[in-house]
Amino acid sequence: METRTLTCINCPLGCAVTVQLENGEICSVTGHTCKRGARYARQEILAPARIVTTTVFAADGRPVPVKTAAPIPKAQVLDCVRMLRSVLVTLPVRSGQSVASFCDVPIVAVKSVE
Repeated sequence: METRTLTCINCPLGCAVTVQLENGEICSVTGHTCKRGARYARQEILAPARIVTTTVFAADGRPVPVKTAAPIPKAQVLDCVRMLRSVLVTLPVRSGQSVASFCDVPIVAVKSVE
């Protein structure tokens, strides 16, 4: 049996959540103080995902802060960032506006840039 301990990041408590695995399947999740902690631990073990936050640039060189509209698989984060290096946006950009897409997940501006 394999044991993994994670620090839950769903709330400020930062619970140490222990996950027991047997043959790659989750047998138990303990140490969480809320249901969100248990969900987080299961997701982190079975299919870790992250929101990517970075910047892209406008043609005039100004940075435009962006993020993925939804989490993407953790294994694809670097591929997403590499793809975003080549993105040039046309100003003006409004907060919430989609400026690109990665694996069908919109990349949206998080700040308006005139």
